[in-house]
Order: sequence, then structure tokens, then C-alpha cells
Amino acid sequence: MTSKTAKLSIPQRDNTTMDIDLPVYEGSEGPDVVDVAKLTAQGHFTFDPGFTSTASCESKITYIDGEKGILLHRGYPIEQLAEQSDYLETCYLLLNGELPNADQKREFVDMVTNHTMVHEQIRTFFNGFRRDAHPMAIMCGVVGALSAFYHDSTDISDPYHREVAAFRLIAKMPTIAAMSYKFSIGQPFMYPRNDLDYSANFLHMMFGNPCEPSVISPTIARAMDRIFLLHADHEQNASTSTVRLAGSSQANPFACIAAGIAALWGPSHGGANEAVVKMLDEIGDVSRIDEFVAKAKDKNDPFRLMGFGHRVYKNFDPRAKVMKQAADEVLAELGIQDENLEIAKRLEEIALNDPYFIEKKLYPNVDFYSGIILKALGIPTSMFTVIFAVGRTVGWVAHWNEMIGGSYRIGRPRQLYTGYSARDFVSVEDR
Repeated sequence: MTSKTAKLSIPQRDNTTMDIDLPVYEGSEGPDVVDVAKLTAQGHFTFDPGFTSTASCESKITYIDGEKGILLHRGYPIEQLAEQSDYLETCYLLLNGELPNADQKREFVDMVTNHTMVHEQIRTFFNGFRRDAHPMAIMCGVVGALSAFYHDSTDISDPYHREVAAFRLIAKMPTIAAMSYKFSIGQPFMYPRNDLDYSANFLHMMFGNPCEPSVISPTIARAMDRIFLLHADHEQNASTSTVRLAGSSQANPFACIAAGIAALWGPSHGGANEAVVKMLDEIGDVSRIDEFVAKAKDKNDPFRLMGFGHRVYKNFDPRAKVMKQAADEVLAELGIQDENLEIAKRLEEIALNDPYFIEKKLYPNVDFYSGIILKALGIPTSMFTVIFAVGRTVGWVAHWNEMIGGSYRIGRPRQLYTGYSARDFVSVEDR
């Protein structure tokens, strides 16, 4: 696997030097990786806050080149998948490593479709939440509780159990998401329909009512499918790493995915598209855009333009190009005239042409455009991260299954301790 080594010279406290040879691994893509696992046995370990310079695992699922703006799922560019594939076919790819043939795709889609219904007792489970509970809080609770309803698929050592759990999670996530929304607005839950595709079915459960049949626009359904597809996986991000870390303790898959949902909830991760809409609300009027752009350029001003730039991508986010096209199609279909959407269009124009944004590589990212689409569809901001979670579920499951299906150790990060050295206890009377 490796024929190269790196030599690390570590000064010791007795003024000697310890030299350690460390293996260097080559991946199929990306930079070489220095294996520091043997450092602990030598009395040392690395310090890497945020793990941004640490490969926590070996994976064959997704590859990102942030400098070049490349995102590959099992080797396929995200642009090709978004244009020529669909969400469930991409799910099959992420889970199995190859695109399905026609029979395999039909069987996979049928299996997911037939698992969209949730256990009827879950309906009553929702009554334990306050009416004004945030939908992400509900998602954390309900998804974590699935192991109480489906304990026939929690044996992680059984490949069949893992497969059934994967189908259940991918299939039931949009149903639970729609139920969370319906519960928050006091409307009756809508049962899934097996005659609709994955994304159209989600829109039916979100916006339908029992009094009339749901009519789903193909353009809107396609845009929702792209949102799910473009969020399907993104390598070892915070939520995926959380799922892997929880899974390393041999927790059941439903608990692991609930952990991923909790990590995704943070505004620095899945909540970014919600922050975009809040920013647009704060700007309020097209006439104030220049004022806020100036604030964004002022390093002493705390204001930030949300939806621009990315932690990984130092080029245009490849998902954003596809999402922009979807946003244009949705706005044309709906014919919406909205002040916030006009602000967003103007900000996009500025970011793509202003030397400041170009120099700092602050391109509009996927969160910027997905926030615009979801707002145009009438989806409340509290549901934005929920929809992200629906799309990302397959990525979480794929990484969890890859780890459990191979060799792994329980995650145990170390720390740089800077607290007190050992000291004696003093009784309360003498303090």
C-alpha cells in the first residue's frame, strides 16, 4: 500500500531527539497521507483542532478537490449525476459502488417506495412534542426512536439487517420530515403514495390535504429531487464524521443517524441555507445591498454575507452551478416576484463580478441557491435543515455501512491537556 516514509524528528525534554519513520499512503485521488498511528506507542500524538489535517478513515464513497471545485460520488462527477441521474439512482450508487442496471434500479426504487410508510404508533409519538417544537428537534427524537419500532434490523453484525435498516431510513426520512412539518402547523398527516416518485411523494406529504388530490408540478418535483441529490453526500463533514464516531461504538443505525441529524442542526453546517434567508430578511430592500456589501468587506464589522464561500471549496462549489439552474427553473415556473429573491439575484451578480469576492473566492455556494428555491416553494426556514437531512441520510448510511462492513476501532480522539497538574485535596474547612 505504501513504499514511502516520512521522518519525524521530535525534540525530547532531556534535549535529545527522537526520530520516527512514518508510512506515507497514496490514495487514488488527493494528497498523500502520513500515517501517525504509531506515534502513541512512542509517547506522542498530533494536535489538530477540528481534525482538518487528519484523515479519520479510509473511504471509497466520495472525493472532493476543493481547489479545483470537483465533487465525485464513486468516481462520477456531481454535475453528470444531477443532469442525467436522479436521487434514488444516486442512492443506489453511494450504497453499492456502481450504477444500477434497469432491473436493479426498478427493484431498488420499489423497495424504497414500499418502505415509506411508518409504524402507525409513531403517529401518537408525535403528541409528546410541543406544538411549537422545532422540526429538527422532532427529527432527532423520532429518528432515534425508530430502533424501538424496528428492532428487527438493529443487529449491525448481520449484513441483511444493515440492508433493511438502510432501506427503512432512506424511505421513511421524507415521511417523518413531512409529519414534523404537518404537526408544527396543526394539519393532519398525509400518508405516502406509492404511485408518486420519491420527491413528488415528499411534496405531496408536505403540502397535500385529505380533501383533494395532490397535483405536483414536474418542474418543482425535479428541483426537489436535485436538492436531495446535491446534498446526498459530502465526504467526512461534521455530521458524517459524527455518524461514523457514533457507529464506532456499535450503536444501532437509527441512533447513529439521529446523531448525524443533531450535528447537522448547527448553523455552521446544515443550518447555513436557513441563515441565507435570514440575511436576506435583514437586508430587506435592494436599495440597501451596497450598504451590506460594504459591511461584509469591512473586517471590523461582524456582518457576514451568508451563502458565499465554503470551508472546502476554494473554487465555485460544483453543486451550486446545478442548484442555480434549478433555482432559475423554479422561479420561472412559479413566476414569483419577491423582494428577497431580487436581493439574492443582485448579490449573486455582485459576487460573480466584484474583484473583492473573486479574489477571496467567495462564490455563491449550494446553500445560497437551495435557500432561494425552498423559500420560493413556500417551505418555512425551520424546515430547510430537515430537507438537508432527508437528502444526506443516504450518505450517512453509506459511510456507516462502509465502516461497519470493514475493520474499525472505536473512535477515541486525544487532547492537549493544559489544566492543573496533580494536587492534594483540601477539606472545606481549610479552603
